[in-house]
Amino acid sequence: MTTPAVPASPRVPEAVHRRRWAILGVLMLSLLIVVLDNSILNVAVKTISTPAPVGLGASQSELEWAINSYTLVFAGLLFSAGLLGDRLGRKKVLLGGLAVFGIGSALAAESGSPAQLIAFRALMALGAAFVMPATLAVLMNIFEREEQPKAIGVWAGGVGLAIAIGPVTGGLLLDHFWWGSVFLVNVPIVITAIVLMVWLVPDSRDPAPGRIDPVGVVLSVVGLVLLVYGIIKGGELADFTDPTVLATILGGLVVLAAFVVFEKRSDHPSIDVGHFRNKVFSAAVGVIALVFFALMGVTFFAVFYTQSVRGYSPLQTGLLMLPLAVAQLVFAPRARLVVDRFGNKATTTGGMLLIAATLVAFATLDEDTPIWLLEVVFFFMGAGMAHIMTPTSVVIMQSLPREKAGSASALSNTFRQVGGALGIAVLGSVLSAAYRTGIEDKLGAVPAGLRHTAGESIEGTLGVAAKLGPRGESLVGPANDAFLHAMHVTALCGAGVALVGALVVALFLPGRPKEPDGTARDAELVHGEAGRP
Repeated sequence: MTTPAVPASPRVPEAVHRRRWAILGVLMLSLLIVVLDNSILNVAVKTISTPAPVGLGASQSELEWAINSYTLVFAGLLFSAGLLGDRLGRKKVLLGGLAVFGIGSALAAESGSPAQLIAFRALMALGAAFVMPATLAVLMNIFEREEQPKAIGVWAGGVGLAIAIGPVTGGLLLDHFWWGSVFLVNVPIVITAIVLMVWLVPDSRDPAPGRIDPVGVVLSVVGLVLLVYGIIKGGELADFTDPTVLATILGGLVVLAAFVVFEKRSDHPSIDVGHFRNKVFSAAVGVIALVFFALMGVTFFAVFYTQSVRGYSPLQTGLLMLPLAVAQLVFAPRARLVVDRFGNKATTTGGMLLIAATLVAFATLDEDTPIWLLEVVFFFMGAGMAHIMTPTSVVIMQSLPREKAGSASALSNTFRQVGGALGIAVLGSVLSAAYRTGIEDKLGAVPAGLRHTAGESIEGTLGVAAKLGPRGESLVGPANDAFLHAMHVTALCGAGVALVGALVVALFLPGRPKEPDGTARDAELVHGEAGRP
């Protein structure tokens, strides 16, 4: 006879364990404002591009910078923020990040120019960079390992809730208030989250953080900022062969290579780069980058399709996006059940193929497509994303000891933000180039001084058409046709990226290993080492 195994003692204090779900609610509220801000902004870009007093008169490139200044700072600081949270305490970092985010939101609401909006969005990102990794790191420290996949599923569902609330809230605000209200709405949410966090959330940190690695921190920040800046600049110029763009991207890659070399040789590295030798871990973070590459670029042009081509208001656009969010909200917490039955490989590959199919469907939409078809596409896109994000988040978070949870979360979010920035930049440049090619031969009647502006984007063409009065009415039809063609080309490029992601998942993520008796069990998510802490 064998002696029964002694059950492992709980690693979470009982007082924390009892209120773990309430704490998760507070963490989701903190996460809500970070995601809410971007989803609200998605429906507001057209309003902000409108001349004063309605908007700020932002150009296409200024709109991209309003989005990408946030991404640039967010991606550049995520890793350092997760690292500092592990060392200084996640609760302290969360409270500080929320305060900075709230101040940045209030300032952004009062911006008097596109340049001010871009700067204040960067300040908001500084705060958000400390919020995002800390929420997931705290989660990993208040739930026992067997409950972590369920909690991460609920956490991922919170992202879907924010995506659902954001566009509708933004539409309602824009229908009744000025454009700055989409940022000011963050302030009361921040205050509520701070009060609840002080009351409920326990602090946690790495109990043996070792020496701080200032050289590694600086190299990681500089390398990521240079890389993301180069990507964004290439998208703005629609020319990745520009010497400045190439030099910046190459410089970022060189600095990141130096970071990897330094970390490998350091006796107190910020991150153990040996984790990337694990093909499962590397595949998981890579797939996150690829899926956000595809989705961020497509989401950016979808708003112009619904508002500029189809003529819907910001509120109506927000309602049209609800199926995308509802699908994430419904399926993200349940994705673990699909993983339990079919394994990570089948679940995530299926999700990537579904994303690719919806992007191909986007390439079939035109000016008079029944709008319910768009709703179906959005719903399946959200369902596909839910079955990607939950499994890959669990893979990444359980790949490191819980004491390093902030660093694992930061890595995941860094790859997501870099993928999203690359998607906006590259797919944005594809959209711009395809649109200019389609419209430039229709601009013969436009005064020479306005042709560049008219050819930059559909909003630029429609703005010039409005200035020309009756003479400009003939530009509306060609502008819509050129945009639809550009959207189709861009969507197909996104679909190609999603297919690459499906191939990566199918090759490298684990399936369902067999027990010694031959029965299937749940896949060990990362190392294949049962019982790893």
